[in-house]
Amino acid sequence: MVDEEIIRTIKVPQGITIDANEHQIIVKTDNEEYKKEFKSHRIRIEKNGNSIIIIGKPANKQTSALLNTIIAHIENIVYGLKFGFKYEMKISYSHFPMTAEQKGNKIFIKNFIGEKHPREAQIVGNTKVEIKGQDLTITGKHIEEVSQTSANIILATKVKRKDIRRFTDGIYLVKKGNIQDIPEDFNFQVIKGRE
Repeated sequence: MVDEEIIRTIKVPQGITIDANEHQIIVKTDNEEYKKEFKSHRIRIEKNGNSIIIIGKPANKQTSALLNTIIAHIENIVYGLKFGFKYEMKISYSHFPMTAEQKGNKIFIKNFIGEKHPREAQIVGNTKVEIKGQDLTITGKHIEEVSQTSANIILATKVKRKDIRRFTDGIYLVKKGNIQDIPEDFNFQVIKGRE
């Protein structure tokens, strides 16, 4: 039982090229490339034609969970490079009119619950933030960067030492999605075992 392996095969969708060696994958589209390393002695990644094979050893729950995490990462990289990620946020206030402004790689939130000094949120990586009135649109190719930028903005407007039932001021995430629509024929397929 100890020597058994868990094997998953990812069939690479059209328009995407994935190269692999031991613990690293390189995902390529027409105009972009992204490298990701998975450091674990439990896994090995191989390329077989137009498929990626992920082999985990020993066959147990921890290895299975690790393989599923790696597959989710690869899926997010593929969808991000091909279609991008878009998070939509909204400024909400009831007491003091609040505004947001971008300068460089920071978002400054002004007049949050009447504070004199603006609060700051960091923009991560190559994420783009567009502010139109009360709406913020966060876009990027990498889900970690887009989601972390969104989380930084939410954390910057966290209400402290006040009743949050009355002070509902903040910037809230209202919608997650992709920049481009995903066609129905685009298929990210994972098969148990080898193809």
